[in-house]
Amino acid sequence: MPAPDNRLSQPAAAQGNPWDPAQRDGVQMMRTTLAQWRRQGPRPDLWVFGYASLVWRPEFQAAEQRLARVTGYHRCLKMWSRVNRGTPERPGLVFALMAGGSCQGVALRLPHEEVEAMMPTLWAREMPNPVYDPKWVRCQTQQGPVTALAFTLSRRSPNYTGDLSAEQYSSIFAHATGRYGTTLAYAEQTLEGLRTHGIEDRALARLLHQCTPTR
Repeated sequence: MPAPDNRLSQPAAAQGNPWDPAQRDGVQMMRTTLAQWRRQGPRPDLWVFGYASLVWRPEFQAAEQRLARVTGYHRCLKMWSRVNRGTPERPGLVFALMAGGSCQGVALRLPHEEVEAMMPTLWAREMPNPVYDPKWVRCQTQQGPVTALAFTLSRRSPNYTGDLSAEQYSSIFAHATGRYGTTLAYAEQTLEGLRTHGIEDRALARLLHQCTPTR
């Protein structure tokens, strides 16, 4: 298995802030990702690392799922959502994969012959605005390591919340809602989806326990 190719860590976004979604070309980022995938070998399958909603609502039929751990990144609820789980007036939150620590999730395999047709659907789901940094990460699984596509977030991104207080989380859980529902429901579904796979995210469980009044 070739080493991860992380040349998407700073997409060519030209001038200004290269992490500003408004200055990024999402279509070109997808083309670059596909080109990197093609270089992984003869007829490679595509592995995608799911760490939040991809765990419980992938929206594509994976040929194989494996429990996986990625070292060097962690799951956190620190990305602003102004459409899906909030509004511009009252932003909500979605999960991000950020540098540091480790993360348990699910590696999803898409067969080679389906990748070209499925990638635009996956991209529209994860990158309707090109906020995430697509990266290739090394996933450790019981069946052996795989290199997977992961959607990560830089601390330099304007969508990164920084550290939030318990009071801020409580307010967001109580009020933030967007076109796909509330931030609270999204966080609870992610916790339950992880548990369905035998993954216990203690930090998320503790956050929900401390910042949700009904708990």
